[in-house]
Amino acid sequence: MTEMLTRPEYQLQPTAPATPQQRVDAWLAAFEAALAERDIARAAGMFAVDGHWRDLVAFTWNLKTVEGRGQIADMLTARLDGTDPSGLRTFESPEAPETDGGVLTAWITFETATGRCEGHLRLRMDDADGADGTTDQAWTLLTTLQELKGHEESQGAARPMGAKHGADKCRLSWAEEKEIEERDLGYAVQPYVLIVGGGQGGIALGARMRQLGVPAIVIDSHARPGDQWRGRYKSLCLHDPVWYDHLPYLPFPSNWPVFAPKDKIGDWLEMYTKVMEVPYWCSTTATSARYDDEAGEWVVHVERDGRPLTLRPKHLVMATGMSGKPNVPQFPGAERFRGDQHHSSRHPGPDQYAGKRVVVIGANNSAHDICGALWENDVDVTMVQRSSTHIVKSGSLMELGLGDLYSERAVAAGMTTHKADLTFASMPYHIMHEFQIPVYDKIRERDADFYARLEKAGFAHDWGDDGSGLFMKYLRRGSGYYIDVGAAELVANGDIKLARGGVREITEGSVILDDGTELPADVIVYATGYGSMNGWVADLIDQATADKVGKVWGLGSDTTKDPGPWEGEQRNMWKPTRQEHLWFHGGNLHQSRHYSLYLALQLKARYEGIDTPIYGLQEVHHLS
Repeated sequence: MTEMLTRPEYQLQPTAPATPQQRVDAWLAAFEAALAERDIARAAGMFAVDGHWRDLVAFTWNLKTVEGRGQIADMLTARLDGTDPSGLRTFESPEAPETDGGVLTAWITFETATGRCEGHLRLRMDDADGADGTTDQAWTLLTTLQELKGHEESQGAARPMGAKHGADKCRLSWAEEKEIEERDLGYAVQPYVLIVGGGQGGIALGARMRQLGVPAIVIDSHARPGDQWRGRYKSLCLHDPVWYDHLPYLPFPSNWPVFAPKDKIGDWLEMYTKVMEVPYWCSTTATSARYDDEAGEWVVHVERDGRPLTLRPKHLVMATGMSGKPNVPQFPGAERFRGDQHHSSRHPGPDQYAGKRVVVIGANNSAHDICGALWENDVDVTMVQRSSTHIVKSGSLMELGLGDLYSERAVAAGMTTHKADLTFASMPYHIMHEFQIPVYDKIRERDADFYARLEKAGFAHDWGDDGSGLFMKYLRRGSGYYIDVGAAELVANGDIKLARGGVREITEGSVILDDGTELPADVIVYATGYGSMNGWVADLIDQATADKVGKVWGLGSDTTKDPGPWEGEQRNMWKPTRQEHLWFHGGNLHQSRHYSLYLALQLKARYEGIDTPIYGLQEVHHLS
């Protein structure tokens, strides 16, 4: 097959349509014809040699990126008959390649045997591998499943009537029907999906399940939805702007602040849960779970309001964010420390520490936020930086990093949240860093004085292993950065004290670094990050299942804290895992919104008995 792909007769022959629309139409027509004729070699040959096809459920029932003609041909060999795509066309006029290196971009729509889909295509003029002249070839293709045929959501023109007109002596009101449902679900009626974790990820997925008619319950140990945010240190705010943070179906209003305080977010999540009618059990803890192979279901023991209960869902979703259990380092002598020591996830805020000496171990987002709030409350605070950190000023990130997709400027230019999400998703992870590097080069130049002052203060700064900055660090490792909303300025000017080096030991009243520096302390805060999400699986199910699933998060980029081999997608997130019927969901608000759709569609298809043959089930290379 690979040899066939390089033969001239399998290349799209040179054409020179006059307009971008004609060029895209010609490519789509030829591609659809090759797919319809099941000419896989010809279809794969229409991609550039370095072409990428990212599929979100539409072809693969997976989140999968195939790279190069050989992998594309392999995927089509496995999935083309079952997918049976048709009707490929644009739904907007393609963008002329004036400012993007000759690359032509287009939004496309099509159907498969089971669903309706949308996608994004980038074409470029390439040498035609032996054919005379050049031809348009696909550099990147994104295909996404948007809805299942016959199982569409009841929205827009298909929204429910609500009121039941006519006369009915047995009529139940909406409130009465809701009361019956809440009484029975989990008792007389088992949920098809159990979602463990009721933060933004669990709530977003719960809303999707509700709209798709899939019986699901979201459980969380807190007393109210949103308490995950209310319980954090009082200065916590979102560092991502509002346009990036909408939840499904119900965007923030136009007067919502750009950066919402934590308690405001908590209230929004509680309101959203109620308005979207998400079946949500507060004060509920999952204590153990096991998969019953014979029954094809989970047996999950929970405590709800202190009372034991057993649930038997078909699918179990771990929606505990993007991280696992807190990493608390075991430093020699920690047991001797006379003061208060805690992980940043349990930090109560600065109020009770006025006049005390606090040492914060760590130099990323949480460390900076906590140090800044402590300084504002007259606390003598020292940040211990053990390894380099990437800092980007919030204003620069908003303007240069997010402005084209998620900003008021983008909205005014006609950019919707849906299009922004698909645009972001359309860039394969393998080449995303190439587009991020120029952005951070501009930020480096724009804020040169700020970085010079940080360096002068002794702060170890980096731009990522390849200069690609914050987004790639987030996607690769989920750590190692801070979006500066003020605390980094305090480090640069010395208001927050800075110490560099590893921790050798802890005494009754101090932290001693490797070089012998002694930092007197009444309080130690471990802003030392989190483990992999499969750590929660080890606690809830068992270590064998956690190891069967393997590490969660990261791309396999072989950069710091993201060991190879290359995965092409986030490990284990929003897609099937090696443990049958076990899923992971979460990430930031953007990811919770966008990827909840693809996870929901995978679960809905299984609920309706639709065949879902998985292409490219992830291998397990790392256990944690």
